[in-house]
Order: sequence, then C-alpha cells, then structure tokens
Amino acid sequence: MTAPNPQLDSHGRLCHLLTTEGLPASILQAILDTAGSFLTVNAREVKKVPLLRGKSVFNLFFEPSTRTRTTFEIAAKRLSADVVNLTVATSSQTKGETLLDTVANLSAMHADMFVVRHSQSGAAHLIARHVGAGIHVINAGDGRHAHPTQALLDMYTIRHYKGDFRRLRVAIVGDILHSRVARSEIHALTTLGVPEVRVIAPRTLLPMQVERLGVSVWQDMARGLEDVDVVMMLRLQNERMNGALLPSAQEYFRAYGLTPEKLARARPDAIVMHPGPMNRGVEIDSAVADGRQSVILPQVTFGIAVRMAVMSILAGQVEP
Repeated sequence: MTAPNPQLDSHGRLCHLLTTEGLPASILQAILDTAGSFLTVNAREVKKVPLLRGKSVFNLFFEPSTRTRTTFEIAAKRLSADVVNLTVATSSQTKGETLLDTVANLSAMHADMFVVRHSQSGAAHLIARHVGAGIHVINAGDGRHAHPTQALLDMYTIRHYKGDFRRLRVAIVGDILHSRVARSEIHALTTLGVPEVRVIAPRTLLPMQVERLGVSVWQDMARGLEDVDVVMMLRLQNERMNGALLPSAQEYFRAYGLTPEKLARARPDAIVMHPGPMNRGVEIDSAVADGRQSVILPQVTFGIAVRMAVMSILAGQVEP
C-alpha cells in the first residue's frame, strides 16, 4: 500500500510544498499558471494584492540565502502578509532549543505559514508532520534533498522561453551529487513530460544509480550539450563536500565550465540558466552568464511570482 503524500490533503489539494517528487503534473502546471497571473502584479505601480492580508508568514532560514529568502519575503509582502524573519544566530536555537520546540513556540504566536531552509535533509518534512491543522510549510531547501520552489521557477522560465515541455532536450550540468536543486529539477522536468533530460558531470559528482531517475548520464560536456534546448548550470556545493572530489577549480572549469565554445554545441536558440550564486570562471564564463542566451536574471524575477503563487494556493486564496 502506497503511503499518502504528506503534501496533499484528503481531497488531493496542496497543503504543504516539500518536494516536486510525487506531485502530479496538474498541480505543477496549476502553480505555473497562477504564477503567470501574478507577473502583472509585479509590474504595477502599487505592487500589492490583499490575498494574504491578516496572515503571518515566518521565514526560518537556518542556512545563508540571498535570492530565496529575499524573494520569499517580497512575495509574502506583495500578498499583504505579515512577515517575520527569524535570525537563527540570535534565536533560542543557539541555547539548545530543538527545531520542533522553536516551531511550536512560533505556532503559538499564530503563525499561518513557515518557509524553511535547513542544512538537514527532511527538516521541512519533520516540521510539516508536527504543525497544527491550517499551518502550511514550504521547503526553501533542505540539505541535499529538495528545493521545490527553485525547480518551479525554473519550470516557469523554461515554459516562458521555450513553450511545450514535451519537445525539449534539457541538460543539467555540474555538481549533481550534492545539489538539491538538481533533484527537484529532474522530478519536475520528467513529470511535465520532457522527453530527454541529460545530466553532465564528472563521475565523482554523480549520485549512484542516477539513471533510475529517468535521465541519461554524460561525462563529456561537449557531447552532452549537443543539440540541447536548455542548459541548466549548477554551483559547486563545496560546503557539502567531504574530501577532495575535484583536482582544482581550474581543471573543473576546463572540463565542465560553460564557455561560448561549449555552448555553441547546443541549439542556437538554447537558453542558459543558473540557480545562483554563480562562481564565474568555475561553473560559467562571464561571456555566457551575461550573454544573449542567458536568462539567469529573469529566473530571479519569475521567482517572486512563483512563490506568490505557491503561498496563495496553500492559503486557499487561489483555486488552482
């Protein structure tokens, strides 16, 4: 017997967003469609709608973040929510308080939604199992496990520039082993019907049996980029590596850094993506990052609309 998906309620509606794995294509598409409607809000002179007025959103970031934390805060405020940013370095966590005790105390302050980033895989799932009814949890990245809103904003970016997922060839390049983004991307891409997803990386940065996720594996970057429509670069997750998995940053760039010469192997209208932060000269050449095929900054812009969509759907203010 298959265990119920903890992200869905008894009616199959989204109550938490913890991972793209196991979510049906209909829910992913609904989030993307809803995000499209919020792009017009971000273009207004007054960038606010009252959908979350009176709701309290707590950002619990136990790891450093710039884009994710800021765009979540902007998204919540544009939905008119009250936003509380927990500074972990000055919280009771430093005094030995457990994660669940922290969440219980914040729940007692009438929290409606938690946005959680944590270094431990499964942290958001743990919180979701223990919060009361009516409180929603969004995973903003947990260890090496998942980063669902990054995957969704990337899906929105791909759909915006390339259209039908079912006609695309997508390459994900870099540190697949340590990347929660890569895992969420693969689940989202395959669920949305992308017929060919390639992962390109040195053997030391590939998970064991990654082919089981429905991808093809390439270690030669030039060959792997041949005729792809989308190139998704990944940051080297040095903080999650144990031991030396690479000879040097220079050697890595020579073999797996995206340069104009390597990008020329992809389709002429291929787009280049990166979840950030970028290490220029390690994963990507500045000529590519700032070039005409780069959609890295639009990814950030779309991220606000996607996170607005997720929050409004979870709060029941928008019917997907």
